[in-house]
Amino acid sequence: MRTQGLTIGLVATLIAAGGCNNQAGDNRTAAQTPEARKAAGSKTIAAGLTQDTRFMAAAKAAGLDQTLAGPNPYTVLVPDDAAFAKAPEGMLDTKPENRAQLTGVLTNLILPGVVLAADIDKAIERGKGKAVFATMGGGTLTATKEGGKIVFTDAKGNKATVTRADDNYSNGAVHHVDAVLMPADDAEVPPAKAG
Repeated sequence: MRTQGLTIGLVATLIAAGGCNNQAGDNRTAAQTPEARKAAGSKTIAAGLTQDTRFMAAAKAAGLDQTLAGPNPYTVLVPDDAAFAKAPEGMLDTKPENRAQLTGVLTNLILPGVVLAADIDKAIERGKGKAVFATMGGGTLTATKEGGKIVFTDAKGNKATVTRADDNYSNGAVHHVDAVLMPADDAEVPPAKAG
């Protein structure tokens, strides 16, 4: 029961924080530009992502699929299925008893507001080579450029490269990445599997 309460609290925090985009720093935009809205059409992030991926299975198990179908603008870093396979054993298990941990990992992959690749590039330039972005899970991710590509680093030093950027939806944007970025408070997480 305690785990369920924690999960509901995290989801409520995610939804409430999404409405606070006007307090955002200069590393994100509070809403989509008219051009982005037109390009996005009417599909939400939840409806636009391929439904049979491990990310969507995890989002559904954590109850975040409904959040990603909602109106608040979000930017989601979506790891590919190969990245999920390399995650620590059990970390992304979709069993009900793992819901709180799964929610913590997934909200670490969600940024409030719409943050396009051009916004990330500008923030990195302003930050003289790096930019720190707050996540909906309460952590931070640091963006840098390596070989001309955007790379996000989590609090533990794990890196994820953006493999495809700027999939626009009616309620935000998606950047596809090649690794799962973990929250800082995962001290009991077992080591990642060899790739």
